[in-house]
Amino acid sequence: MQRRKWSVLGIVTALLSFGTVAAATSANAAAGCSVKYTVSSQWTGGFGAAVDVTNLGDPLPGWSLVFTFPAGQTITQLWNGAVTQSGSAVTVRNAAWNGSLATNGTASFGFNGSWTGSNPVPTAFTLNGVTCTGGVVPTTPTSEPPSPSPSTGTGAKTRIMALGDSITGSPGCWRALLWRQLPATEVDFVGTLPGDGCGFPYDGEHDGHGGYLVTNVAGQNLLPAWLATADPDVVLMHFGTNDAWSNIPAGTILNAYTTLVGQMRAANPRVHVVVAQIIPLNPPTCTDCGQRVVALNAAIPAWAASLSTAASPVTVVDQWTGFNTTTDTYDGVHPNDAGNAKIAARWLPAVQAALD
Repeated sequence: MQRRKWSVLGIVTALLSFGTVAAATSANAAAGCSVKYTVSSQWTGGFGAAVDVTNLGDPLPGWSLVFTFPAGQTITQLWNGAVTQSGSAVTVRNAAWNGSLATNGTASFGFNGSWTGSNPVPTAFTLNGVTCTGGVVPTTPTSEPPSPSPSTGTGAKTRIMALGDSITGSPGCWRALLWRQLPATEVDFVGTLPGDGCGFPYDGEHDGHGGYLVTNVAGQNLLPAWLATADPDVVLMHFGTNDAWSNIPAGTILNAYTTLVGQMRAANPRVHVVVAQIIPLNPPTCTDCGQRVVALNAAIPAWAASLSTAASPVTVVDQWTGFNTTTDTYDGVHPNDAGNAKIAARWLPAVQAALD
């Protein structure tokens, strides 16, 4: 099996800076902006991008950024904002939690997109109707970044699969933060899905499938094909949020876990499984979801102990304790920047132990 070295095939950054006042939104309000547009990952027919919008004018209670794709690209998924697209024209508006933009304040959003033929960066942006004029300095790599040399120990990198739902994969920037804290010469993040834009290059392959239930993955026998592609040595599994939301009993979820671990061991008898007691769940439309997660998490340690072996250990990582859905998520479900940092920090010791 040919192993991919990096998921980031291209990084393109365009920085537009505006040192003078561009226009006025009212008699006393000055406006100006800078925009950083970064293609953080790219693959055949698709790409991930991150956009940072800095307000250089008076404070804004809400923002709307408009730009045009030069080659007919299409946004397929966007986070930290709301998008509408008509042809090549794109409008991104703030989400409910990031509308206020102070002077020199920055709002960020990311997206996945599709492209055909070429993927050049947009050359002009407007913020709240004000044209942001200035120079564009794109840098396009001529080749794939080289992979670091293998470690001098075993000579092979440890292949790590992050497995789960949207908390793992959409964009799942805890993976990027975790990767940055690990020795690049010793780890290779693997999976069937490419990485998303998280503000810096990282080894982003994963199997965080947004909207998936672990019970469906087990029942529909989806994991073996993912394992055949990824060939992991270590699996980080944060799975079951959608099952709890769907009121599936904890015992049924654990049975699905057992099926997946059996499939992992069939693919690699020495696989190290690191399973999370999942983060709290508090969506506004489900008052009982939080307690369902508590019940699942309470049952995980005994389940893991019954299944763990010396050859293929099952390690539990507590992602629940100390995680606050008010401060660490943007919607009661999905982690924000603070939540991503907490998740990465909780995974880190277990991954380091697996590397040792």
